[in-house]
Amino acid sequence: MLQNQTKENKQGRNTAFKTMCGGQALIEGIMMRGPKKQAVVVRKPDGQLETQVKDLRFIKDRYPVLGLPFLRGVVNFADSMYNGVTALMYSAEFFPEDGESGEEEEESKLEQWLEQHLGSEKATSVITTLAVLLGVGMSIGLFFLLPTLLGAFIVLFTDSMLARNLAESLLKIVIFVGYLALCSRMKEMKRVFSYHGAEHKTIFCYEAGLPLTVENVRIQPRHHPRCGTSFLFMVIAISILVSTAVFAIWPVHNALLRFLAHLAMLPVIVGISYEFNRWAGRHDGPITRILVAPGLWLQNFTTFEPDDSMIEVGIHALELVLPEEKGTDAW
Repeated sequence: MLQNQTKENKQGRNTAFKTMCGGQALIEGIMMRGPKKQAVVVRKPDGQLETQVKDLRFIKDRYPVLGLPFLRGVVNFADSMYNGVTALMYSAEFFPEDGESGEEEEESKLEQWLEQHLGSEKATSVITTLAVLLGVGMSIGLFFLLPTLLGAFIVLFTDSMLARNLAESLLKIVIFVGYLALCSRMKEMKRVFSYHGAEHKTIFCYEAGLPLTVENVRIQPRHHPRCGTSFLFMVIAISILVSTAVFAIWPVHNALLRFLAHLAMLPVIVGISYEFNRWAGRHDGPITRILVAPGLWLQNFTTFEPDDSMIEVGIHALELVLPEEKGTDAW
């Protein structure tokens, strides 16, 4: 049924549109999320494709208030983080690291202990939750706490709150760009970022109304306005605007209090960033192109050109999540 409908989508729809489908690059694979399904496709060491498909359950269906603008941004961000880490851990299972038998044995003991006390499913949930919390904590520490602490040294030269806000803003941008540039130079990440490019190209091909073939996907651009890289940049940019406005009205000099204020503002910043990313994904005008240009430029660090085998993974993953009724995945 899905294959027949997918074929109908390829042949019957030849007009461009904006889809709500999105994805994430994994270790030798891609995760795609459609309006109702999520698919993970991994190319195993033997060249075969391993596929995992599940139906999506949205918390907004149980609590409609969480689907309102701005609130949905925080909820969807947390959900994307959890599902993304889960998919990443799943893809990593097919590629065990060599030469780390001691660490692997210790990790196995921890997994066995959790499974004995919580059960297999709950143990996996706990490990994933801890990984998400660790990732969020490291991001907050790197992009918010560190600039706040370093920006505090500006008081050695001036008491100007404007100068301190400017220093923290510049540090946020420098640290973020430097982090992406460093990741892009890591050998292990280059293939992940190539799969990232395959994900973008596949979605662009589908949005262009073209048949999902390797040839059609290959010629598509690899920078997409709804990319997670663009979203993270928007979080940084909006945090600069919001914090500058807040601290201009309510000057805070103590570094710890400033950091706590940043944390308090973070849900608002994430909500605004999500709505902007959503808006940018549905529009393609001169103003939109100007606003999304910095995020697209940063994707030069996080998306590389994929090979045909990577494109095949992207196509297969997207086909698995396309809706049965055409057009129901449009914005």
